[in-house]
Amino acid sequence: MANPKKRKSRSAVRTNRAHLALDVIALDKCPQCGKAKKPHTVCLFCGTYRGRQVLKVAAKPIKAKK
Repeated sequence: MANPKKRKSRSAVRTNRAHLALDVIALDKCPQCGKAKKPHTVCLFCGTYRGRQVLKVAAKPIKAKK
């Protein structure tokens, strides 16, 4: 295995890591239910994509507030 000849300076390490930052995930509103979803994907809450029903989503029971 090759070993580094010199120690990397702090600025060189930070410059090297500059591209490792996380990106913010872009979200769109679903036109059917209004929930947030990723663009170009099926809405997991209502199961629609581009105005068509694609997935069968089981109805979740509504809990009564006390």
